[in-house]
Amino acid sequence: MQKTELFERLKIQYPNATIEVTDLTGGGDHYEVSIVSDAFKGLSRIDQHKAVMQVFAEELQTGELHALSLKTKSQS
Repeated sequence: MQKTELFERLKIQYPNATIEVTDLTGGGDHYEVSIVSDAFKGLSRIDQHKAVMQVFAEELQTGELHALSLKTKSQS
């Protein structure tokens, strides 16, 4: 999965968020993602991470996306 595809899918899910995507290995399967979004307001950190992981459920299941390190935060 390309970095741009990862970013675009997150931008669709979280349109007003600040999103940063870093390819950790250069291989396109280990990423670090930082998202600051109002969508996370009132959610626990675990629920925020579950919501983001759900965006890539299929790729994580098939192994196309092997590792996704997350940093999430509510804007307010």
